Amino acid sequence: MAKDSCLTKVVAGVAVGGALGGAVGAVYGTYEAIRFKVPGLMKIRYIGQTTMGSAAIFGLFLASALGF
Repeated sequence: MAKDSCLTKVVAGVAVGGALGGAVGAVYGTYEAIRFKVPGLMKIRYIGQTTMGSAAIFGLFLASALGF
C-alpha cells in the first residue's frame, strides 16, 4: 500500500481519536461519577461507558476528518 493512502489515514485517525477520546472520557466519566455520587461499583461501569462512548465518537470523527 502507498504511504499516504486513504486507508492509512483513516486507521491513523481512528487510533489517535480513540486514544484521545478514551483519555478525555475517563477523566470526564470520573468527574461525573463523583459529581452525581454514583454508588459503589456502578462507578466503574459508568466510567467505562463514558470512556468507550467518547473513544468511539471521537475515533469516528477523526477517521472521517483525516480520511478526506
